[in-house]
Amino acid sequence: MDNIMNFLDRHLMPIADKLNNNKYLAALREGFMLSLPLIIFGSIFVVISNLPYLDKVLGTAGLNQLKNLLGAASNSTMSIMTLFVVFGIGYSLSKQYKVESVYGAAVAVASFVVLTPTTFQFGKTAKDVVDGVIPLDRLGAKGMFVGIIASFIAIEIYRTIIQKNWTIKMPAGVPEAVSKSFSSLIPAFITLTFFLMVRILFTFTPWNNIHDFIYKIIQVPLMTLGSGLVASLIAIFFIQLFWFFGLHGQIIVNSVLDPIWRALSLENFQAYQAGAKHLPHIVNKQFMDTFTVGMGGTGMTLAVIIGIIIFAKSKQLKELSKLAGPAGIFNVNEPVIFGLPIVLNPMILIPWILAPMVVTAFTYFVMSIGIVPVPIGVDVPWTVPIFFSGMLATGSIAGGILQLVNLLIVFIIWTPFIIMLDRQYHKSEKEAEITDKDSVVNE
Repeated sequence: MDNIMNFLDRHLMPIADKLNNNKYLAALREGFMLSLPLIIFGSIFVVISNLPYLDKVLGTAGLNQLKNLLGAASNSTMSIMTLFVVFGIGYSLSKQYKVESVYGAAVAVASFVVLTPTTFQFGKTAKDVVDGVIPLDRLGAKGMFVGIIASFIAIEIYRTIIQKNWTIKMPAGVPEAVSKSFSSLIPAFITLTFFLMVRILFTFTPWNNIHDFIYKIIQVPLMTLGSGLVASLIAIFFIQLFWFFGLHGQIIVNSVLDPIWRALSLENFQAYQAGAKHLPHIVNKQFMDTFTVGMGGTGMTLAVIIGIIIFAKSKQLKELSKLAGPAGIFNVNEPVIFGLPIVLNPMILIPWILAPMVVTAFTYFVMSIGIVPVPIGVDVPWTVPIFFSGMLATGSIAGGILQLVNLLIVFIIWTPFIIMLDRQYHKSEKEAEITDKDSVVNE
């Protein structure tokens, strides 16, 4: 075990540290975090308009009218999520380069929009085209990777020009807002001209625009890979392993895979909104967060707390359960991670990694055979307790029941290790009591 720990510490941790501190991945994380409250807003109204038996209460016509009225909530947030992500990436990366963040974010958004087609094909013939519009899917799932790539390139061009001092300097006394605007004029002009040239060049290709090129050549293969069980298990393994060494596994792994999982969620959401009976992807952002590592806190530790409450005799674990129990209900589990502890504790490495991987495979299986609906793509606030979060993520009570079954699986896997750890702590406490008594007698 020591040899394995030393090997991982020597070879894996430097890679994790580089990923955690990479400026592009940091900007990507902040971009998605910016969009999160907006997406949750849209998700809540999607859930409301699709509550069970609502058609029986309101009637078909009343339900359709309600969906039309509430549809603006999702169309103005979830359906154009890429715009918010691009703005967030532009803002974060500009801030890291110490250039004007708001102008950088605006240039990133404008660069993405320049690349975006302004036609909508609603039929198969050349006549079935509407000009002068931007289809919502180009601002959502279909445009996700274009937006991410465009924002990175835009900020690199923009900040390079600024750092070379190719800017207009205004005399002293000019208002600051005017001065900043003119300072950004040349960098913004050159950056947007570059993207305009890219747009024009792609009109001479078989794809006609960069959106379709990126989507077909890069995004679809990555989404196909990321939506599989094997890739999900690998992601879970590294999330748990990084946490074991005290690194935030979800931040590191999600920084790389969030664009894929978010795009999969958006495609599920669009299919759900269109009334599709079978959604295209089992694995997506909600699958990973609501049914695997994020259920009951990172590593599914709510089941560990329950096990401690049932089996623990040691004072240390009993006190830990009192502290961690209320927080664990709302998926907050730092007390367990650092109080058990999980970090660098070889005794619990096996269940810590094994339990989430078993649950992931089981969840994938029951969803693939149709026992439980796949997540519909709406974001559920991460503090929503299990059962309720599963219902919201799938739009079905079966999702909540699946979470309870997953909790039982984790509980079963962890039980022998909890008992073993408790015996060790209990023995240490007894020995400490005997030592204290001996010290009192000798005094």
